Amino acid sequence: MKNQVAIITGAGKGIGREIAKQLVIKGAAVLLNDLDAELAEEAAKSIREQTKGQCKGMGGDVSDLSFLEKFVDRALSEFGRLDMVVANAGITLYGDFFTFPEKDFYKVLQVNLGGSFFLAQTAAKVMKKQGEGGSFLFTSSVTAHQAHLDLAAYGMTKAAIEMLAKNLVIDLSPHKINVNSIAPGATLTERTQEDPDYAKTWAKITPLGRPASVEDIAHAAVFLLSPEARHITGQNLIIDGGWTSISPLPK
Repeated sequence: MKNQVAIITGAGKGIGREIAKQLVIKGAAVLLNDLDAELAEEAAKSIREQTKGQCKGMGGDVSDLSFLEKFVDRALSEFGRLDMVVANAGITLYGDFFTFPEKDFYKVLQVNLGGSFFLAQTAAKVMKKQGEGGSFLFTSSVTAHQAHLDLAAYGMTKAAIEMLAKNLVIDLSPHKINVNSIAPGATLTERTQEDPDYAKTWAKITPLGRPASVEDIAHAAVFLLSPEARHITGQNLIIDGGWTSISPLPK
């Protein structure tokens, strides 16, 4: 991925941060984003120190189209081009279906769907103009495939993201841009490990005997963004240790 440039949202920590790191390890220059500007800068600095590669951070809200335009423009001003786009930012808001607040519903839609759709739209215009192709990747979830208590709105957005990847095949293929999505299952991140029982709970109900690491997800993501996957488009890759094959829910 030398001389390639990637942007990734929601990458201050967790899966997004690891994807950014692995892209830099492969030689790409990366501009990463997080809602928390300090966290974005810290993540970029840490990745630079670990890899000796090129990585910059930028804070901003992906539900704001004007920010997405600035984000893409920043990548161009920093690195001169754009080759890979990872729409990873998302929020999870739990709530009972019968009482789920309207404001929470639209917030989940704005971040998870709007942030993905309009980042793709903004970046695709740049790639189309460049005329050299590229790769898009959206982050879905196993909740797009298996119902989960109190996650009706979230799961709905993740299923829609996978359909977005399929639909964009029509628009992006003529410009040699491939587009795919990944659907992580239970993954050990800073957030999930706040629950001391998380790893043990998911180890019991995951066929491969453990939840994913962020590296497990990132390696799959980087493959789909790489030249080796250039003829794969409109697909979704579930990364869950076999969980959706039997789908037992945690108690």
